[in-house]
Amino acid sequence: MSPSPPAVDENERQRALDALHIVGSLPEPAYDDIVKVAAAVCGTPMALVTLIDRDRQWFKARTGLEGVQTERNMAVCDHAIREPSRLMEVGDLSLDDRFVDNPLLKDIDARFYAGMPLVTDTGAAVGAVCVLDVNPRELSPLQRDALQALARLTMTLMEGRGREREQAVAAILEQGVLEETAAAPDAAGAYTVVVLELQDLSALAQRLGDRALDRQLQQLDQQLEQCLQPARGDSINRVTGSGEFIAVLGSSDAADTLARFEQVARETSQRLQAALLLGAASTTTAEATTAVFLRADQALSAAKDALR
Repeated sequence: MSPSPPAVDENERQRALDALHIVGSLPEPAYDDIVKVAAAVCGTPMALVTLIDRDRQWFKARTGLEGVQTERNMAVCDHAIREPSRLMEVGDLSLDDRFVDNPLLKDIDARFYAGMPLVTDTGAAVGAVCVLDVNPRELSPLQRDALQALARLTMTLMEGRGREREQAVAAILEQGVLEETAAAPDAAGAYTVVVLELQDLSALAQRLGDRALDRQLQQLDQQLEQCLQPARGDSINRVTGSGEFIAVLGSSDAADTLARFEQVARETSQRLQAALLLGAASTTTAEATTAVFLRADQALSAAKDALR
C-alpha cells in the first residue's frame, strides 16, 4: 500500500494563490496556447489550466469545454493538487469511487483525466494543467512528460506575471510615499496603504465587453480619487491591465477615507454585480512600504475569505 500524501495546509495554499492575483484575471493568449498544445499532444478533446480557489475551480484557459468555473467539490483537479509532485491519471473515471457519481463529469461525458499540479516555488499547489477524454485510456510516457513540462511552463508564466505585478506595485508605493512626504513632511513615516481589487474581471469583460469594462474602470478610478485628501499627500493608482487599485494615504488615521472607499465599493459592487474588496494597513514608524503593503494584501485575502 502506498503511503498517504502529506496533509495540505489549505490556508498557506490559498494565500499562495491569492498572492498571484490571477484568479478572475483577463484572458491571456499564452495560457490559451498551453491548453491547445496539451490537447494536441495528449490527443484529447478537452484541456484546461485550472486554479483551485476557496470554493471553486476557476479556468484560466480552456479548450473543448464551456463555462469558466465549477464548484470545487466537483473538481478532479482538487484531488490532483493533494500530491503536488505527481501527475494524477485516472484511466476510467466511471470506475473510480471518488468520481463515479460526479454530476459535472457525467454532464461533459468525461471518462479519462490526467492532470499535473501547478506548484509555486514555495511548494504550494494552486491548480493544474489537465486533459480530459470521453473515452477511457492512458497516456504514453512521452505524453506524461509533455503534460509535466507544460505545467512547469505555466507556473513559470504565472510567477513571471507575478514578478511584473510586484515591480508595478513597488513603483506605485514608492511614488505614493514620495508624494505623501512632499505634501506633509512633518507626518512622514505615518501612512496607510489600501489595496482595492475588483473581483472576476474576466467574467465582467465577457458580460460587458472590453470597451465597456475599460470605461467602468476609468469611472471607478475617478470615484476613488475623489475620496482622497490631496493636502496630506494621498494618492491612488491602478495596476496596469488589472482591476487592482493601490492607495497611499498620508496618515495612519485614515478612517474617514476608508469609509468613503467602502461606500464606493458598495456602490460599485451593486452596479456591476461584482465585488470590489479592500484591505488596509497602517504604520506610524516609517515601516517599509513593502511590509505595510503585505499586511494590506493579507487583509484583502481575509476579505475574500469572508466573501465565500
